[in-house]
Amino acid sequence: MTFEQILSDLKNKIYKPVYFLMGEEPFFIDKITNYIQENVLTEAEKAFNLSVVYGKDSDIKDVNNLACRFPMMCNYHLVILKEAQEIKNIDILNYYIKKPLKSTILVVNYKYKTLDKRKILYKSINKNEDVVIFESKKLYDSQIPKWIESFLQKKGYSIDPKSTMLLSEYLGNDLSKIVNELEKLTIVLPKNTKINAEHIEKNIGISKDFNVFELQKAIASNDVLKANRIINYFAKNQKQHNIIPTISALFNFFTKILQYHFVKDKSQRNVAVTIGVSPYFVKDYSLAARNYNAKKTVHVISLLREYDMKSKGVDNVSADPGELLKELIFKIMH
Repeated sequence: MTFEQILSDLKNKIYKPVYFLMGEEPFFIDKITNYIQENVLTEAEKAFNLSVVYGKDSDIKDVNNLACRFPMMCNYHLVILKEAQEIKNIDILNYYIKKPLKSTILVVNYKYKTLDKRKILYKSINKNEDVVIFESKKLYDSQIPKWIESFLQKKGYSIDPKSTMLLSEYLGNDLSKIVNELEKLTIVLPKNTKINAEHIEKNIGISKDFNVFELQKAIASNDVLKANRIINYFAKNQKQHNIIPTISALFNFFTKILQYHFVKDKSQRNVAVTIGVSPYFVKDYSLAARNYNAKKTVHVISLLREYDMKSKGVDNVSADPGELLKELIFKIMH
């Protein structure tokens, strides 16, 4: 089942005896778990019918015993096992999974990894219609802008493409972190606001002028003065502008430029679909491709790999990250 299907069923009070939630992205696992914990039982019912245990501190036999308890004066006994990936001998849960108690709702949080599909526990989970199995996958960086747009749209807001990219470049693909920052905006801005770079700078603290996105634009247009201003700012503010994610963003940017060179149909729509960007930004890649031919682009990608290793201490004994970045940008643009 998808995240949306599970939440829809829960909101309609359609409950299953077991929810096995696993995967690399904790955000969706936490969302489902929190909804169940907050909404299945009333506050009065929780006193006797809610058991929350943690993998590090629990024995799987104790979890089995809790799951086999009957509810007191309500319909369900709710058992939530958090950090299940830390529990020993989790395969023993297989015996309960085969025939779960209908009056128990067991929620298993198995974060940052997935069950081995060859194991008997996974096979039992997968066969049983009373068990909801959900794999929470990390979103790719390219999926984040759309996710931000969708999240804000559900809250009654819109956002311009430049601001979406600004947030995704700055915040990465940690959904919990992204949601935390987006909720700052929804608290202070009225509904139906179209969020722009000024809103982001004022409420989140991401500079609208000195960020990776503006650095990419400066490099793409060969604006040496602007690029130098930005990297000097980065060098002075290294906590907010770490060299490693900066290089990673530039690597993704030049990889897409290289893809652009080999796209036969250069129409805006086709380029956007082929290289995985918003149509709004196709013009930036078109400009960059004019200033960086395929040979030069390959050379830049090689430089980025080299300086990524240097930023991690390989063949670099003492160079400051800020100085490394300045050196890298100089080599890219000359």
